[in-house]
Amino acid sequence: MRVFSQDFNDGDKMPEKHVFNGMGYQGENVSPHLAWEDAPEGTKSFVVTCYDPDAPTGSGWWHWGVANIPASTTSLPQGAGSGVAALPTGAIQTRTDFGQAGYGGAAPPQGESHRYIFSVHALDVDKLEVDEGASGAMVGFNVHFHALASATITVIYS
Repeated sequence: MRVFSQDFNDGDKMPEKHVFNGMGYQGENVSPHLAWEDAPEGTKSFVVTCYDPDAPTGSGWWHWGVANIPASTTSLPQGAGSGVAALPTGAIQTRTDFGQAGYGGAAPPQGESHRYIFSVHALDVDKLEVDEGASGAMVGFNVHFHALASATITVIYS
């Protein structure tokens, strides 16, 4: 399985368009385009996440979660997590560490460089039993038991 984006390549600096607007930053907070291919046979749904393992919290920082993406879906358009474009029917966004559902862009402490790992997980179930209030850890816990394959693309912001 492979994930890619029209907005950046693996290892690139995150464009300002996808940076958080707040916490000292003035980005546009627009979720990036993501696409994937070569999902394994038996895939019934997808989950997309964005996670910063470098956040100074002891547990990282969840920036985005989208669950229950239909198996027929192979991409999310730019802005789907920000209300600029539509999510696929049935997909839900879950709570980020910013405290609400929806995309929250990069916002590392000033002077620090952080990684933002966008992951797509192919699952063996039609949907996870999570709702908009589910934390990234809860989504990840459920993904763990149902993942057939996962792929990532990582960008850096400082």
